Amino acid sequence: MALFLYTLIIFGLFFLLGAVGYIFQKKVINGSCGGLANVGVEKVCSCEKPCFKRRIRNKIAELKGDKKQD
Repeated sequence: MALFLYTLIIFGLFFLLGAVGYIFQKKVINGSCGGLANVGVEKVCSCEKPCFKRRIRNKIAELKGDKKQD
C-alpha cells in the first residue's frame, strides 16, 4: 500500500508541475517529433474517402445545415 501511495504522490507532483508550467508558459506539450501539427493534418478526418459512418454523419449534418462536421 505504501508503494501505491508513493507512486500516486509522484504522479501527482508531475501532473502539478506540468500544470504550473502550462500556466506560466502557455505552451502545449509536444512529442519528440512535434505532434500532429508538423504532419499537416488540418482537421479531424483528412481522408480522401471517409468511412461509411463518417459519410452518413456528414450527410446528416449537411441536411441539418450544420457546417461544423469535418
